[in-house]
Amino acid sequence: MADAIAVERLSKRYRIGELQASYGTLRESLERSAKRLVGADHRRHHEEIWALRGVTFDVAAGEVLGVIGRNGAGKSTLLKILTRITNPTEGRAEIRGRVGSLLEVGTGFHPELTGRENVFLNGSILGMKRREIRAKLDDIVEFAGVERFMDTPVKRYSSGMYVRLAFAVAAHLEPEILLVDEVLAVGDAEFQRRCLGRMEEFSDSGRTVLFVSHNMQAVAQLCDRAILLDDGQIVRDGPSSDVVAHYLQSEHGTGSEQIWPDVATAPGGGLVRLRSVLVLQDGEIVAAADVRRPVGIEIGFTILRLGQHVFPKLKLVDRQGDIAFNAFDTSPRWHKPTAPGDYVATAWIPGNLLNEGLMTVEVAVCSLGLTKLQPRAAVKDAVAFHVHDPGEGDSAVGRFTGQLRGAVRPLLDWTCDERQY
Repeated sequence: MADAIAVERLSKRYRIGELQASYGTLRESLERSAKRLVGADHRRHHEEIWALRGVTFDVAAGEVLGVIGRNGAGKSTLLKILTRITNPTEGRAEIRGRVGSLLEVGTGFHPELTGRENVFLNGSILGMKRREIRAKLDDIVEFAGVERFMDTPVKRYSSGMYVRLAFAVAAHLEPEILLVDEVLAVGDAEFQRRCLGRMEEFSDSGRTVLFVSHNMQAVAQLCDRAILLDDGQIVRDGPSSDVVAHYLQSEHGTGSEQIWPDVATAPGGGLVRLRSVLVLQDGEIVAAADVRRPVGIEIGFTILRLGQHVFPKLKLVDRQGDIAFNAFDTSPRWHKPTAPGDYVATAWIPGNLLNEGLMTVEVAVCSLGLTKLQPRAAVKDAVAFHVHDPGEGDSAVGRFTGQLRGAVRPLLDWTCDERQY
């Protein structure tokens, strides 16, 4: 099967301060002419920037590809080239199929036209016949939830109403390829859940989705694969959970493995020194952990001499910077001084306990003080890992596709009895 999208050595250069060639209104033409007159006497130095440089990737038909990266990484520029809003400086992009796009709130809508008129206008642009659009109209209106305002000019819509209708149009007029940029940035939790569900239905029907978002949980859940853009270039391409984990860890400056091979320079003091910290799942070091299965935090340390009782400890901090929990090993093995040597302790966090997102881990080897713990060797932000939910309905959120608040979201045992009041 041929790829739905083929991008080869795509580059886009802008010159800061340069008048970009474009078509526009008479007023815009007059403004450009005035700027040229001023420029005749006031020459400015033009700085070149590359929004994209040498980007190459393919998207298979029916694949859902996430595009992530910092602001200014080139994500929106890429979508504007794919939708032919702007032309590339170098390279080529080939799209095989009818494209529906939602690049920002209201893209493709005429503010003076009503919601109903804009639906028919967008369908016509996609090449649909009037009867085809009319057959989809009820579904669009129901999804958008703006039935009372369909005959109102969209310039009077709130941003939430605008994006509801825009997404409904883009997702229901049967494009073969759907390009979406930050649709989840506007709208309430219910709308975001419905958007995710609609995109899942869209991809399940064999059509292609390219999804740009800063919502890492949505990307990890919805997308089969993701690419990470940085400074206009692809720096990572692979399974979405792995790429999301790499991005979050690079932003945080922490990975899922840390080793100190030289005991003399390892964190600690004369009693104990840390040697390694790893994040484990299913017997492997992981950057992205499935929320449904146990996650192990392995702490390696060296006890240098017989002395005070010591024991391993960890602290988990969630994506908001709040402490999820503290935990330490209370086993009787640590109730007496431990002989010098190398030790490895692993704390197992149960499945369906943590919430989605980035978790950072502080580790320590401590002894007991009179009123508090005394760290003998400690590292803040030793490792980090991304917790993701595959969205298959067997986690603590069931069929809910939104994001729950809180550091943890345990799967509890519930009982229910009928009772008469």
